[in-house]
Amino acid sequence: MKKFDLEFTVGLFVIAGIICLAYLSVRLARMEITGGSGYEIEACFTNTGGLKTGAAVTISGVEVGRVKSIVLEDYFACVVMQLPKGLAVQDDAIVSIKTKGLIGEKFVEISPGASETLIEPGGRIRDTQPALDFEELISNFVFGKV
Repeated sequence: MKKFDLEFTVGLFVIAGIICLAYLSVRLARMEITGGSGYEIEACFTNTGGLKTGAAVTISGVEVGRVKSIVLEDYFACVVMQLPKGLAVQDDAIVSIKTKGLIGEKFVEISPGASETLIEPGGRIRDTQPALDFEELISNFVFGKV
């Protein structure tokens, strides 16, 4: 009988460990299981420069959302961003793709506008700036095109 109790206790401990590991994996990957609360807006770029799904969306350096998906539409990369419900984005805001550090990860920066008209959920930001292509800059410098 004692052997059964010991095996049962070890089994419970292993199951609890697996559940904790799964929880930490989801939290560290910043995934959402139940679906995010908030609304989505879209911005289309000529070049996303390696931006990935799940990348941060910031306003004034503060992380406010995540990139939900990136799709190709008419040869433009359209980025769908998930933002919280209470956050209002003006229709003259500018969206750009930035890099953390010199070769760090990519993120989306929203520069607020001054308009009183707000973008509706599911709307599109018109003013975009694509990612800076370092290879093209270095090539232009090396070959004297700068």
